[in-house]
Amino acid sequence: MTDVVDGRGRSEEVVSPSSAVTGAGVQSVDRALAILEVLARTGESGVTEIAGELGVHKSTAFRLVATLEAHRLVEQTTDRGRYRLGMGILRLAGATTARLDLVQEARPLTRQLAADTGETVNIAVLSDHSALYLDQVAGSSALQPHNWVGQHIPLHATSNGKVLLSWLDDAALETALGTLATYTPHTITARDDLRDELAQVRDQGYAVAIDELEVGLTAVAAPIRNAHGDVVASISVSGPSFRLTQERVPEVVRQVREAAVEVSHRLGWGHR
Repeated sequence: MTDVVDGRGRSEEVVSPSSAVTGAGVQSVDRALAILEVLARTGESGVTEIAGELGVHKSTAFRLVATLEAHRLVEQTTDRGRYRLGMGILRLAGATTARLDLVQEARPLTRQLAADTGETVNIAVLSDHSALYLDQVAGSSALQPHNWVGQHIPLHATSNGKVLLSWLDDAALETALGTLATYTPHTITARDDLRDELAQVRDQGYAVAIDELEVGLTAVAAPIRNAHGDVVASISVSGPSFRLTQERVPEVVRQVREAAVEVSHRLGWGHR
C-alpha cells in the first residue's frame, strides 16, 4: 500500500541506488563540491587559486572546473580565466525551494488531516522511477511509525504513486514505470491493468491501494496541483486495514481530497 507505517516497512520497499561509486569518483565529486564552496566564499577565483585551495595540481582543477562549466554550475567572468558560480546553481536552488515551499504550505493541512484521521499523512513527489516522500505527519493512532521522509517508494503499488502516474502522458508514463515488481499477491504487475487503474484514478480524482505494497496496509491519496493546474505532488493517508476499513475509506477519501484541494489553493491553483 502506499505509505508504509506503524514500523511495518520491509527492506524491499525502498528503491536503492543501482550502482556503487568508486573511490576515485567520490574524490572527484568531493573536489568539485569544494570548488563550488570556494566560489561561494570568494565570489570569483582563477584556476590557480582554486588549485591552491584544494591542494591539487592546476590541471586537475582545470578539468574539474571545465566539467562544472559544462553543467552551467560555474561560468567564466568577463575577465577570462576567472570563474564564479553559474546559473545552473539557481536552477538547482529553485527546485529545492519549490519543494520546501510545497512542504511549508502543506504542513498545516497535513497536521490537521493527521489529527482528523488519526493516521499517518505523507506528501510525495515523482522522482524518476519512484515516489519520493517529502514530509510525514503521524496521527494519534500511528504508534511508532517508520519515518519515510527522504525515502523512495514504488509507483505502481502505492496510492501516492498511482496519483503521480495518472496525470503523465504516455511517453512520460512509460519512462517512469520501469519494472512492475511484485510485493504482494494484490500488486498490479500487468501494464494494461495498471493503465486501466490509472485512468480510473484520473477520472475519480483519487487513488486507493489495499494490500498492494504490504498485506494489511491501506492508503488513500489525492493530487496536489500548482498554480498552472499541473499535478506536482500527492497527499495520502495510510494505516493498517483493520483501522482503515472498507466502510471507513469513503470518508477518508473525502478528507484527503479536501486537504489536497486546499494545499493546491495555497500553491496558487484557482479552480474550485
